[in-house]
Amino acid sequence: MSDPHRDADLMLVRDAQAGDVAALGALFERYRPAMFAVALSVLGRPSDAEDAVQDAMLTALGRIRDLRDPGAVGPWLKMIARNCCRMHVRANLPVPVAERLPSPRLAMAADPALLVEDHAARDWVWHAVEQLSEPLRVVTLLRYFTRVRTYDQIGAICGIPVGTVRSRLSKARSTLARHLREAGAQAHADVDVITTARRREAEQVLLPGPREYAATLRDAWHPGLRTTWPDGRHTLGVDPVIELLDRSAGAGVEQRLTTVVASRQIVIWETDTLNPPEDPYHCPAGSAWLMWLDTGRVGRLRLFSEPHAA
Repeated sequence: MSDPHRDADLMLVRDAQAGDVAALGALFERYRPAMFAVALSVLGRPSDAEDAVQDAMLTALGRIRDLRDPGAVGPWLKMIARNCCRMHVRANLPVPVAERLPSPRLAMAADPALLVEDHAARDWVWHAVEQLSEPLRVVTLLRYFTRVRTYDQIGAICGIPVGTVRSRLSKARSTLARHLREAGAQAHADVDVITTARRREAEQVLLPGPREYAATLRDAWHPGLRTTWPDGRHTLGVDPVIELLDRSAGAGVEQRLTTVVASRQIVIWETDTLNPPEDPYHCPAGSAWLMWLDTGRVGRLRLFSEPHAA
């Protein structure tokens, strides 16, 4: 059976690597408590730990495409948080954000495909920087988008003490991290709406009661549905799925919906099977329905069966 939490991570990482900042923000919403726990264990002070988590978020924004195993995004984010903490301990300075934040300027020699992938993230960074107050915006632009790297240099250019540079950069990082979390919260809200709609659809198809699944499937699923069955067979259209549900209902089999995972393009249902007492092995113990959407309707379905325990 698939792991819904891991499946959601895979989808969010894929979208984040394609430049969807909201998806990255959603990942931070999922793993921020774990990142904070790591930072607190290293630094000891909650305020320092919070600064490190904010820096880790912005670091991950610039490095998300380096993640080779999307399923390991949780440990990867915690590793970044730990590294930020170590930099803080070594330097006894506010943790510097990675130098690889997406630049708001296009590099003429860059790979066009990479520029397209980075476009959304770059636009988000530039828009977020523009929302900072002028004092915060100036030190941020100098620190992360120019060759002026040190606090001493920034202070000399701006005519302010080094302590003020540190304070302004800390406030800027905090603001940018908050914007990123808000983007993630909006992504969660969008996913909640999609998931609620898909759960309602699953209940209409799978839950016991008036057998109206045929109308639901014909309305919500593509007439050219391509289905891959657990035994490897392939069928076209929704009728074979309706026939399966008809046979199950006729045999007294019920499906208990356990999980619904939904994004804009992929939907996953997981069920436990309740077989009739007189025929406890009529159907497999459970199933997973992996669906791909085509213009909002299910266009492809792959069914997986969970065997009964030995």
